[in-house]
Parts: sequence; structure tokens; C-alpha cells
Amino acid sequence: MPSELSTWSYIETIKQDKNHNIKLGKYSFEKVEQFEYLRTTPKILNSIHEEIIGSLKSGYACYHSVQNLLSCSLLPNNAKIRIYRNVILLVVYYGCENWSLTLREKRRLKLFENRVLIRIFGPEERDYRTVVKTT
Repeated sequence: MPSELSTWSYIETIKQDKNHNIKLGKYSFEKVEQFEYLRTTPKILNSIHEEIIGSLKSGYACYHSVQNLLSCSLLPNNAKIRIYRNVILLVVYYGCENWSLTLREKRRLKLFENRVLIRIFGPEERDYRTVVKTT
């Protein structure tokens, strides 16, 4: 067997100091409580609630950035719905495949959707006239 095809790898001993920092060869890895990666913040005790709140803040910021476009009366409603689905909801639900939601968090997301849709289309018009049955 030729020597260039066979490769040998070895594992260096991993050293850990008193602060739980890990040293591997010339590299050193510091222990942290939390960090942000792709807009998610994995922690030792993972809290989805904080991640959802951050996602909703990003959704509101995204809505406010396209608010003038969505409030334009010349833009048809189906175009407004497409903007809502393809821009605002994508920002909110980015990374949601890792979420395991409680009922409270589901309500919070539904409340966000309803608020944004009411801001786009206005409140629902209801007929408040009473119907009187005659016998």
C-alpha cells in the first residue's frame, strides 16, 4: 500500500486548566456561559423563551422597515400577504426548527401574527346590528 494513501492521525492529550478552559495543541478554547451563533443563543440551560422574544423583536423591526410599503393603498392585498409571509415571517421563524414551544410561547407568536396583520389590513369590520326574529 503506498504511503501517500495511508494516513496516520493521533490524538493529542487534552489539557484542562482550573477555569475549565481547554487547550489542544496551540489552540485554547475558553468556557463561556452563552454565545450567539446564527441568531440563536445556546446556553448551558437553554431557554427558548429568550430566543423567541429576540425573534419577535426582529420581526417587529422587520415590519417597521416595510411599514410604508404595506400601508400603501395602491398595493394589492395579495402582494401585502406575500410580503408578510416571505419577509416578516421568515425573520421571525428563522431557527424555529429547534424550538419546543409551550402554550404560552405559541400564544405569543400568534399574538405577533395577529398584531401585524391588523396593522397591515386594519381591524376586522363587524356588523353590530341586531337581528330581530319575528314569529
